[in-house]
Amino acid sequence: MEETLNPFAPGAGTPPPELAGRSDILKSAEVSLARIAAVRPAKGLILIGLRGVGKTVLLNEVQKIAENTNYEAVFVEAHEGKRLGDLLVPELRRVLLKMDRVGAASEVAKKALRVLRSFISSVKIKYEGLELDVKPEPGVADTGDLESDLTQLFVALGEAAKARKRPVALIIDELQYLDEAELSALIMAVHRVTQKQLPVILVGAGLPQLVGQMGRSKSYAERLFEFPPIGPLSTPDAKKALQDPAKAEGAEFNAQALSEIIKVTEGYPYFLQEWGYHSWNISEKSPIDLNTVRKAHKKAIDRLDKSFFRVRFDRLTNREKDYLRAMAELGPGPHRSGDIAEALGVKVETVAPVRNNLIRKGMIYSQQHGETSFTVPLFDQYMKRVMPKMPKRRGG
Repeated sequence: MEETLNPFAPGAGTPPPELAGRSDILKSAEVSLARIAAVRPAKGLILIGLRGVGKTVLLNEVQKIAENTNYEAVFVEAHEGKRLGDLLVPELRRVLLKMDRVGAASEVAKKALRVLRSFISSVKIKYEGLELDVKPEPGVADTGDLESDLTQLFVALGEAAKARKRPVALIIDELQYLDEAELSALIMAVHRVTQKQLPVILVGAGLPQLVGQMGRSKSYAERLFEFPPIGPLSTPDAKKALQDPAKAEGAEFNAQALSEIIKVTEGYPYFLQEWGYHSWNISEKSPIDLNTVRKAHKKAIDRLDKSFFRVRFDRLTNREKDYLRAMAELGPGPHRSGDIAEALGVKVETVAPVRNNLIRKGMIYSQQHGETSFTVPLFDQYMKRVMPKMPKRRGG
């Protein structure tokens, strides 16, 4: 098989050759974008799912749809150690400067730029590289209160977008990394532009704990957004994701090979790409068969262990590693906190801070009180490979 023709593309946010099983999500996004542009009520979209299900790929597709329908699209990724304002300001500056160059909307855009200048000062964002040849707007977005100031900034942005007839899509990945105050301010700002029927929409993505985070931040979040779950692909869609790209290059998988890949990957899109990629490279001819897939298994696992899994493992403290190893011993989950503590030989209260840190780091989540699951599919198996022995029971 010619490696240069390999159609599979495992990578962080890399578009797969066949985006199978996601048409309903993209259609919902398309409708919401069209309604916002037409100044009709529509909810924002917050994609919810584990690692490796393709949330970032979908956000990139939403950005393409937006840009192809006259939107200004802002795409940012939240992460630990960077504030919401630092993420948004450079992109909002770019959008507003672009709007300011259009005569009909210039005055409204200039006001929005002045409001942005006020916001930069109020939340103490580093100003280097963010020069604006305007003075702050007196009395607007300058209180130092993030909820109030971000809301006024979004309103000014929305008014400029309306005057320019150029709607704005704010696309934010990894939303679970925003702290409570930032998440609350973001929801409140979106709520206000929605009330004022301004053409601004938020499309985001995050891990499963994000639904609870947003609900705790603002109780009306569930009425402001749709939260479509993004999970592993169904068996027919998983087969399509593998078979269609192969056939486009004049090859195919036989039925046993397809079944084996779907079984070991559990239908998760990222892993389907990984197994498809290695199976193609190993295969000497078409159709790709079961024996080839089994040979590819070791290569796929080795690469995942050195990259996808390892980068997450290396961010953990020793106590966090022990906690996840105890979880892995119990299986993929969900697991009761008490059972994990029992496996470690400690009381639940003593490991509660470790559990909280792991949730903040996006390694585990809790859908129901007292239950814990991995956010990374197959991570339980990785923990057993990298830590073959269980940590010693501490007692107490």
